[in-house]
Amino acid sequence: MEATDNTLPQEEPSDSNPNDIVSDYSLPESDATLSPTPPDESQSTENPSSAPQVIIDTPVSDSLEDSSEPVPEDTIDEQPQNLVDPPDEPGPAGPSLPTRKRRRRKKFFTEINGTPSVAKNRRAGLAKEVDIESRIAVSVGFPIDSLTEEEIEANVVPTVGGAEQANYIVVRNHILARWRSNVSVWLTREHALESIRSEHKGLVDSAYNFLVEHGYINFGVGPAIKEPKLRSFDGVERGNVVIVGAGLAGLIAARQLVFLGFKVVVLEGRARPGGRVKTKKMKGDGAVAAADLGGSVLTGINGNPLGVLARQLGLPLHKVRDICPLYLPDGEAVDSEIDSKVEASFNKLLDRVCKLRQAVIEEVKSVDVALGTVLEAFRQVYGVAEDPEERMLLDWHLANLEYANASLMSNLSMAYWDQDDPYEMGGDHCFIPGGNETFIRALAEDLPIFYNRTVESIIYGIDGVLVYAGGQEFCADMVLCTVPLGVLKKGSIEFFPELPQRKRDAIQRLGFGLLNKVAILFPYNFWGGDIDTFGHLSEDPSMRGEFFLFYSYSSVSGGALLVALVAGDAAVKFELMSPVESVRRVLNTLRGIFNPKGIAVPDPIQAVCTRWGKDNFTYGSYSYVAVGSSGDDYDILAESVGDGRVFFAGEATNKQYPATMHGAFLSGMREAANIFRVAKRRSLSSPDKLNSVTEEEDELNKLFDAPDLSFDSFSVLFDPGSDDVDSNSLLRVKIGIEKFEIVCFYLYALISKRHAMELGGVDGDVNRMRMLSEQFGVSWVGRKGLSDAARSLITCIKLARSNNNGGNQVQSNVTAS
Repeated sequence: MEATDNTLPQEEPSDSNPNDIVSDYSLPESDATLSPTPPDESQSTENPSSAPQVIIDTPVSDSLEDSSEPVPEDTIDEQPQNLVDPPDEPGPAGPSLPTRKRRRRKKFFTEINGTPSVAKNRRAGLAKEVDIESRIAVSVGFPIDSLTEEEIEANVVPTVGGAEQANYIVVRNHILARWRSNVSVWLTREHALESIRSEHKGLVDSAYNFLVEHGYINFGVGPAIKEPKLRSFDGVERGNVVIVGAGLAGLIAARQLVFLGFKVVVLEGRARPGGRVKTKKMKGDGAVAAADLGGSVLTGINGNPLGVLARQLGLPLHKVRDICPLYLPDGEAVDSEIDSKVEASFNKLLDRVCKLRQAVIEEVKSVDVALGTVLEAFRQVYGVAEDPEERMLLDWHLANLEYANASLMSNLSMAYWDQDDPYEMGGDHCFIPGGNETFIRALAEDLPIFYNRTVESIIYGIDGVLVYAGGQEFCADMVLCTVPLGVLKKGSIEFFPELPQRKRDAIQRLGFGLLNKVAILFPYNFWGGDIDTFGHLSEDPSMRGEFFLFYSYSSVSGGALLVALVAGDAAVKFELMSPVESVRRVLNTLRGIFNPKGIAVPDPIQAVCTRWGKDNFTYGSYSYVAVGSSGDDYDILAESVGDGRVFFAGEATNKQYPATMHGAFLSGMREAANIFRVAKRRSLSSPDKLNSVTEEEDELNKLFDAPDLSFDSFSVLFDPGSDDVDSNSLLRVKIGIEKFEIVCFYLYALISKRHAMELGGVDGDVNRMRMLSEQFGVSWVGRKGLSDAARSLITCIKLARSNNNGGNQVQSNVTAS
């Protein structure tokens, strides 16, 4: 059993022991690949002022990316196998780099509703004498002595509370710990029973079923795991699901749904899987490296499902070392005393914000302002960082915070910006050798993924869904939408009926920010092998996030690779800059740091700039809690709509782990379980109720066999008791695949006779749907959702037709051309 599973989640820091650099779910996409021309022999490469000449290769677009394949396995194998705390590499000749230990800064979440925080509860529980199995369960996200909401909903015990629940928790923790001790094997029900007394077999069945169905055990990509996952676990076929997006959420959901008995189809707009996880192969002059341009760092390895995948694939984890030296614009190392002073002052400012928001929001629940506004006010009041060097240092910490949240300080909610902190996974932050695309390739294997299928619309009703993508129609029982929040904000996918107002409001309130990267492959490592990060200060506060932090990937990428981060306002301006200019500015920054020390910065072999804000499949990087939003909006985004027909997953639907790769992964597992639960519920519907529904549908279908007006997929029934053009009419649209004459379901709406006539003059069903939504404000419903007014109209039509010649008269149709 690995130590990571047995280690308790780290507790929050005290004021005297602050953490630093926060979680990374960096999500940039490649914009252009740069390769320098051979240097002019007459030009000295030692000249710090001379930037390399660069030519732009063919720009990389998502539909025609030039090279997203990983580094060859033999290249990866050349790296040291023991990558946790590897021995330091000797640096180049010259003065050694100054060092300062900077643990990743935890956020400063404080409960504002007067109840004990989750973090305090966890610490109190962990202070008890708990065994290893309980600790593993806690690291995965289970409460120490109670049930999760999922377990309560699954009825794992007849009565919540009491002795049976306590026994269930012991059994559940034992099964979970037993599988975590060897994640490369399939844990059977019989194996789970081996060390538990026979009288608890019922609890074993309950716990085992829950853990398997919700993806807590027997998940992943190991050979013994993948094979059973390719078929229904109980041989039952439960329906069809279309999954929109082949990112982490979509891929793991697809694998789990297949195992749960569903037929799945994954639609991906790009020409590759992975979404915001992308590994770029960089090479030239005999050098090769794998650069993670998107999600890069496993933020906390304890309980992290991606850590499980790494173990199954035999990938060694490289701990990101805490040593992070900072440099002034002139290349001088930051004075350690000034550094400590400013860092302590920064922590105190955040503490004061926490105390303020607790006091204020207890009085006025709806108050919220920008975190940056409050921090600046406190800075001025307490005279923090008035010296120019101190102010640059404070700006560096603010840039670090903007990197963690992918947004400007002026956009972050003072009240809830760090609402996810109590759930933060403990353990080291780690790199994966060869890049995170290794996970993506393994998860995508054997799945039916249709690439270059950009989803344009999702139509849903009581009987199913219809998804339009890339000129094709996909009919299914349910759809799982895993697109980034930026795509939902942009309205790139049309939903019919329109998403509920509650969900649309949450989409607008939550923030979706921007982080960009510049990945540069050099001919050799000139910065030294004893660090994984170093920072750079800026004199311009508005550009404090430009190349403020560098990640060294030399230990895991296969080559001398540096990645420069661009956060905050600088990330927005970065996308307006040419790639050549961007690389030139990075090199000037590096030469400003190292040339004064007698260390020459060589011309790069290759460089890649990201432009996630301009990516049509993301429109940004990852989510954050904006002013006026809260953690509740993540939960609202996760809610299904259409009576269990449309489901949502992705990092922006995960309140506990937003803006992380494991958050996206866990959301896909969550929705697979939700889809399974809904399908089981439908299969248990009363036969009498089903017969009643069928009879009502048959009667309504008979009425629409003789519509008063029809055009293409639309049919209209007028009010037989009124000739007024503003009287109500019942409109029905047939949703199906026309060329195969397949009808999936029908949607209904009440509109006036006047609007029905106008609609008949519009060409094409798609244009008619837009007209109904945008101009007429029509809300579509399934048959069960018909209003009282609609049902009353149906009754009138049935009565009128039954009175016409004994119900035998067939009305004439008016067909619009």
